[in-house]
Amino acid sequence: MTFYPITDDDRALIATALETLAKNFDDGVYHHTVGCAVRCKNGRVYSGVNCDCIHGSCAEFVTLGMAISAGEREFDTIVAVHEKAPNCLYAPCGNCRQMLVEYCPDIRVILNNDDDEIIKVGVRELLPFAWKSAEI
Repeated sequence: MTFYPITDDDRALIATALETLAKNFDDGVYHHTVGCAVRCKNGRVYSGVNCDCIHGSCAEFVTLGMAISAGEREFDTIVAVHEKAPNCLYAPCGNCRQMLVEYCPDIRVILNNDDDEIIKVGVRELLPFAWKSAEI
């Protein structure tokens, strides 16, 4: 597995995601409990929160959708957060990993390793043998 260095820009991305969550956290309601931030290759940053209900949407989906809606197509790094998680970081769920592989297969993801150390890896490292559309 290839690990990338955690930069000051990465720490700022984590802070942006935490600020977004703090502004929108629904304590006791749990509609918005995870924050996310994505940095595009042009340096622009977008952030969002999950929308939880019977068919909710993870913060990564909401955030990437905001960036795509703004015209972005090239992505550098993404992070999901919750203040009570180790290092405030959440790993993307399997559904989010698949979405990231399909929309931005070269994106890097900030998360914790098994020892709760902050790492940054390529999304394809998180989802080996990902589903791919058949070329018909």
